[in-house]
Amino acid sequence: MKKIKWGILSTAKIATDRVLPALVDCKFTQVDAICSRDLAQAQKVARLLNIEKAYGSYEELLNDKDIDAIYIPLPNHLHVEWSIKCLAAGKHVLCEKPIGLSSKEAQILLEAAKKYPHLKIMEGFMYRFHPQWIHAKELVNQKWIGNLKVIQSFFSYYNVDPQNIRNQAEIGGGGLMDIGCYCISLSRFLFDAEPLQVVAAINYDPVLKTDVISTGIMQFENGVSSFTCSTQLVPYQRVNIIGDLGRIEIEIPFNAKPLKPAKISLFKADEQKDIFFDITNQYALQFDAFSKAILEDKNVSTPLEDAVNNMKVIEAMFASDKDKCWKNMNKA
Repeated sequence: MKKIKWGILSTAKIATDRVLPALVDCKFTQVDAICSRDLAQAQKVARLLNIEKAYGSYEELLNDKDIDAIYIPLPNHLHVEWSIKCLAAGKHVLCEKPIGLSSKEAQILLEAAKKYPHLKIMEGFMYRFHPQWIHAKELVNQKWIGNLKVIQSFFSYYNVDPQNIRNQAEIGGGGLMDIGCYCISLSRFLFDAEPLQVVAAINYDPVLKTDVISTGIMQFENGVSSFTCSTQLVPYQRVNIIGDLGRIEIEIPFNAKPLKPAKISLFKADEQKDIFFDITNQYALQFDAFSKAILEDKNVSTPLEDAVNNMKVIEAMFASDKDKCWKNMNKA
């Protein structure tokens, strides 16, 4: 079975701890190379994870003619720059979320990608590939809950390390960019629409200058989505999808445990039913889906336009808090 040969651009923690271990048993994906600006670090990770090649610069990886696709887990401010460089080097690109620091940056990447129609590029929202989300989306589309009216989501963790990239405002740190983007993405995904207007209330860390507690509301044509995300609260996550006839609750919606069955709960009238999903890894599912799209020359599941639109909502949330008012997305 043919597999796509991947290179990993950097030894970021998300890549080495979560993504790479998940790719061992992929059907269409194999990791052949990893790079770091510290060659010794790249070699160390390559040995630990049984990766054939280790490079001491990003450019060396891009120049490897045997590599088909690049995964980019770099800090947010480097996403667009290196995505464009990867495309120019003839590589398909899977870039971690958020796609950039602004919708303007995202649009620049979208326009650049149009110059390479033979290459695939996608923002890495891995949650959409988990069976629990696929099933939840099907239930919404089938109107099992009736008409979707309300989405409520919560995502938090506690991290006050000033050296952590998530706490560095100048390179795109903060809660909205790191985890609030999930709450926005899933809302647009389930409503299958863009919000008409948004409003947000944001608390900033006085020292780090990053948003540490953000609450947002998105008004859609057919309903409302509200969320809170935080980088300085007890770790917790939950999503409730509510219609006029029923409700779906996703227990661990974002970083579903790779060694534990996932569960969603269905509520209708006086009935409750739990649905369990076989143990799986959503990172592996995402990579295989992307690799299969390359092999079959089909569109990726989420086009880059979606990444641009997600960034527009994030920006509107920040603007809403600054101006203390609702923001009309048609004018955003």
